[in-house]
Amino acid sequence: MSNNFDLNERPAADEEMVAIADYVMDYQIDSATALETARFCLMDTLGCGLLAQKFPECSKHLGPIVPGTVVPNGVRVPGTQFQLDPVKAAWDIGCMIRWLDFNDTWLAAEWGHPSDNLGGILAVADYISRNNVAAGLAPLTMRDVLVAMIKAHEIQGCLALENSFNRVGLDHVLLVRVATTAVVTAMLGGSKEQVVDAVSHAWLDGSSLRTYRHAPNAGPRKSWAAGDATSRAVRLAMLVLKGEIGYPSALSAPTWGFYDVSFKGEPFKFQRPYGSYVMENVLFKISFPAEFHAQTAVEAAVKLHPQIIDRLDDISKIVLSTHESAIRIISKTGALNNPADRDHCLQYMTAIGLLKGNLVAEDYEENVANDPRVDMLRDLMSVEEDERYSREYHETDKRSIANAIQIHFKDGSTTEKVEVEYPIGHKFRRAEGMPLLQEKFKENLAVRFPANQVNAVLQMCNDSEAFDNTPVQDFMDALVI
Repeated sequence: MSNNFDLNERPAADEEMVAIADYVMDYQIDSATALETARFCLMDTLGCGLLAQKFPECSKHLGPIVPGTVVPNGVRVPGTQFQLDPVKAAWDIGCMIRWLDFNDTWLAAEWGHPSDNLGGILAVADYISRNNVAAGLAPLTMRDVLVAMIKAHEIQGCLALENSFNRVGLDHVLLVRVATTAVVTAMLGGSKEQVVDAVSHAWLDGSSLRTYRHAPNAGPRKSWAAGDATSRAVRLAMLVLKGEIGYPSALSAPTWGFYDVSFKGEPFKFQRPYGSYVMENVLFKISFPAEFHAQTAVEAAVKLHPQIIDRLDDISKIVLSTHESAIRIISKTGALNNPADRDHCLQYMTAIGLLKGNLVAEDYEENVANDPRVDMLRDLMSVEEDERYSREYHETDKRSIANAIQIHFKDGSTTEKVEVEYPIGHKFRRAEGMPLLQEKFKENLAVRFPANQVNAVLQMCNDSEAFDNTPVQDFMDALVI
């Protein structure tokens, strides 16, 4: 007599994995908006990585595992002289672009940063291009990179629309590993069946716990976790291309599959088919290196700064009206133990905005955090949910990330309630945001490169037609210090 546990008939591949492979292999990207947004996204993401190299806690992670190792035709790591294998290069690029929490964001049932996939995509594209040229073949172009980015954004973002991994304690970098695995397997020449096989391995790996993102354990692992995920994706793709088999019911297998083990037995839900929706609607962090749910809070705080900076001792209460996701992720009281803890604290980021009229990456370091006025303001804050903010956060035609602040004084007077519903990086504020995004990129390039090199990179990136046709290895060589 048989049962489900000893029945050894290999099933058809889970339809969720097949849909990803069909999309990666067959879908043609023809959205001019998505391609333009992807170019801006690449510029901004690399700029954030270059800025992160100012910080030793980030730069200590970069370079070969064995010091001095140089890989023939190896991948260049922007802002450095390293020449690495694609797995470690993906780790390094992914680590540096995520370090300061300043690149793009996607907010839905699950949160995340789709540009984290660029670590694996750029490393693999450079690896393919250099080895093609060495063999007398044509390199990939930056247009190929943009298309891969759009597809990785779409896979990660569409999985996130209706499926909350955080509510079962899993970290969103799982989706980076899945999306990168699918895209780079195809880039490396894999078949549709091999994309399915590689994606099955990505699900079998399970996921990191979110422990390192939340009180009382928030720490710098959250800054390199995505680099680790996109690097693992490259490794899985290469294993499958060497002949490793896949596992067709990695998601749905009773008892042992991802759904039963990690998702409370629930299958994924999908709001829309894969296309170019996510890249077209992605959120940019333009103004502040802050967890995205706090972007509008900091903007509101900056607006209030001139009104309260000379009246700090007169404040009796600070009321923050926000949405449920912000409360669940980044509202915290008590001691903050490190920069990673501070950049995931709604009250800390708001306090800096009120005190300084700005927020920059250096404001998470000890010398700023030790200002007693910071904790004084944090202690005066009351965080309240606005149900409309929570509702419109999920509405597909709005996707607001609203926050509001009102300051109450001891004499009974108050400031106006300053409300910001959409950050500058939102689709609704694209016209306002894109010139600022380009200026941000220029400033971040100048952190690592001399003026003539900055100008050359800007010229390359701002001419969309020339950029599309630039061989990947030429682009990467332009970013070597």
